[in-house]
Amino acid sequence: MSSSIYDQFLFFKEALDDYHDQRERIIKASRDITNISKRTIFLLHRRALEAQDAPARVKASKTGLTKLGEVQRMYASMKDELDGDQFWRYQRQVSPGLQEYIEALSFAHFLENGNLVTYEQVQATLCGTDGVAYFPLTISDYLLGVSDLTGELMRLAISGFGSPGGRSRALETCTFVRNCKSDFERFTPYVWELHKKQVVTAQSLSKIEDAVYTAVLRTSEFDLPAEMLDDIVNQTVSSYNSHTRNFERQDDDQLDY
Repeated sequence: MSSSIYDQFLFFKEALDDYHDQRERIIKASRDITNISKRTIFLLHRRALEAQDAPARVKASKTGLTKLGEVQRMYASMKDELDGDQFWRYQRQVSPGLQEYIEALSFAHFLENGNLVTYEQVQATLCGTDGVAYFPLTISDYLLGVSDLTGELMRLAISGFGSPGGRSRALETCTFVRNCKSDFERFTPYVWELHKKQVVTAQSLSKIEDAVYTAVLRTSEFDLPAEMLDDIVNQTVSSYNSHTRNFERQDDDQLDY
C-alpha cells in the first residue's frame, strides 16, 4: 500500500474517531440536561402545590428558572461543538434534552404568567450575554417541547383540585390546554411526531374536562359558599390520597416477602 493511500485511511480513521467522541459527549450532555429538566419539573410541581396565591406561584417559578440556569450554562459550554453545520450534524442527539428543557421552561413560565412561552423567549434563554445564539432553535423542537407541557398542566390541575381556588384554576387550565390542542393541530402535517404528542394532549385534556365537569355539576347541586366547597373537596381528595398511599404501602410489604 502506498503511503498516500495509507495517509488517507489514517485521516478517515481520525475523522471518524473525532465524530464518535463528539457524538458521545453530546449524548451524555443531553442526558444530563434531561435529568436536570425532569428534576426541575418535579420541583415546580411541589412548589406549585404549596402556592395558594399568585405571588407564591411567581416565587415557585423563579426557583425553577434558577435551577434551569444550570442547563443554560451547559448549552453555553457546548456552543463550540454545535457551531454552524455541526448543530445539524448532531441535531438528533441534541433534540431529546432540548425538548425536555423547553417543557420545564414552559412550565415555569406558565406558573408565573399563565400563558405559553413564545419561540423568541425560548431562543433568548439559549443566547450568550452578547445576544448571539449558541445554536438555532428549530420550530419542531419548540413545538414538541411545549406540547409536553399539557401533561404537566393536567397533573397540576388534578393535584391542586382540593386546594383553595383549585376548581377555578383547573377550569382556566382546561381552557388553556384545549386551546393548545386546537392550535397545535394545524402543525401536525409538518412536524415529525407531533401527532403522537397530540394524542397525549387529548388524553390529558379529557382527564381535566372530566374533573372540571364533575366539580361544576356537584357545585350546582349544593347551595354552599365557595370556601366550604373547597374544604369538602380538599377533605375528599386528602382521604383518597391517604387510602391510596396505604394501599400502595401494603403492596410494597407483600412484595418484600
